[in-house]
Order: sequence, then C-alpha cells, then structure tokens
Amino acid sequence: MPAFPPSRRHGAAKKTAAGAARKSAAGATKKPAVAGAAGKSAPSAGATRHGLARVISKRGYCSRSQAEVLVRAGRVSLNGRLVRDPETPARLDADRISVDGHDIAAAASVWIMLNKPRGLVTTTRDEQGRDTVYALLDDASLPWLAPVGRLDKASEGLLLFSNDSAAAARLAAPESEIRKTYHVQIDCVPAAALLDQLRAGVREGGELLAAKSVQLLRSGGKNAWLEIVLDEGRNRHIRRLLAAHGIGVLRLVRVAIGPLALGELAKGQWRRLGADEIAALVSTAG
Repeated sequence: MPAFPPSRRHGAAKKTAAGAARKSAAGATKKPAVAGAAGKSAPSAGATRHGLARVISKRGYCSRSQAEVLVRAGRVSLNGRLVRDPETPARLDADRISVDGHDIAAAASVWIMLNKPRGLVTTTRDEQGRDTVYALLDDASLPWLAPVGRLDKASEGLLLFSNDSAAAARLAAPESEIRKTYHVQIDCVPAAALLDQLRAGVREGGELLAAKSVQLLRSGGKNAWLEIVLDEGRNRHIRRLLAAHGIGVLRLVRVAIGPLALGELAKGQWRRLGADEIAALVSTAG
C-alpha cells in the first residue's frame, strides 16, 4: 500500500488547533455509541465464507469430495485466480468460481424423490465398488444432488435428493423429528404384546431404540407386514430394534417422509417434486 505523505512542519500548529476544533464539534452532534455488536449490520448470506470445495458442492456442480479433487488438480479459479487449496475461503453467492475456464453459478433449487431398489448403496462413490443410487440418476437435466438422509443397501423405497443444502440439513437433523413411515415384512406373526414392546423401545448399543407407532398391516403363514413410524433416524434403527426382540427383517420399504408419500412411483424410477410438495416438506422441519 502507498504510504501517506508526512505532515509539513509549516503551519502544523494551525492544523492541530483546527483539527481539535473539528473533533470537538463532531463530538457534540455524534449519537452515543451502542454497546456490543447491536449497532452493526448483520452480514448477508452471500458474505458468509466456506471452504471453496464446499461452496462448489453447494452450487450444485458436484459432490464436495469431487470438488476437492478438481481444486487440487488446478482446474478451479476463484475470482480469476488459480487455487489449489480446497479450504480456501469463498462466498457462496458473491465470488466468481470457474472450473476449466467455465463459470459455475448456483443452480436453481431441485428436489427429487427416488424409489430405491434393494442392493444399492446411498453414496456417490463406494470404496468397495458396489453399485450406488447415482446409477439411477444419470440424467443431464439434473444438477448434482445430495441424498437427504439414507437407506441402507438392503432397504427400499422413498429416498430424497436435493441441491438445497440448507433445507436438506434441516430435514436430516435429529431435532426436526420428521416422521418417516416404513412397511416391514418380518419372519413371524407378532402378538399384541410384542407391538407394545416395540413402541416402548429397548436399549441397544447404548441407544434407546423405539418406534413412534407400530401396527399390524397383514399376516399369513409364518410372516407378517408391520407399519412402523419413526420420528428419529438412528443407524439401522428398525433392524436393530426388531433384532433385539429376536425378529428378522425380510423386507424394509420406506413409504413416506412427513407429508410426502412414495405413491405409485415405480421401483428404480425418480421424479421431481412440485413446488407445493417442497413447501409442505420443508415446512415440517421448521
């Protein structure tokens, strides 16, 4: 930065006296200072800084791990400057970010629902080489979307994806208490007392596993279908809860998340959510 020019000795006394007078007059009209930060304006959302790779992901270009690879490979510029550190601070809505010379802007909010078949894992890339749910989302019309919650490999049914990371985080947060409904085929015909025990819950692995509600849908032969509703989502929650009572799971299908139902969507197919569906879903998370 250029240095400020030094004050000249000639007339220094006059300038000092004039400056003091100006300060005195300013002090008479200045409003009293507000204690703390109350007098400061809050920064806008666009001014908030995150790591560059995270911002690229939030703009819907690719996953965060893929963005880290791009940055380290020297393919990303931030405001015209080549950057190789994925944690370089960047602003989501304000900074110009380019990949291979092409600017990337935040994509419009997109939500989709997928009817997940069993046998697929909910991840962008699997270290064991297993097939992932992204094999079903190979569509050029879609921006990069992150799963909102998960279903394990053996589970089926309703799985949400979105590029709205803030709303997705609220939905997935434990405190959201959004109800998720499952239809579960088990390897026995349960007595009424067993259903009460599932509602009451059991401690397993240091966690209390319980169902918000359980009801018998139908039974026949040596197995039955239950409808189980959860308002929390622990890892393999239903499977662990049933296993604690000696019950095996034959099939587990998620059929609803909050007000959103799987409906007639075919296995392995996906569809975009309408504006009214998105509003209803997001409102359940506050």
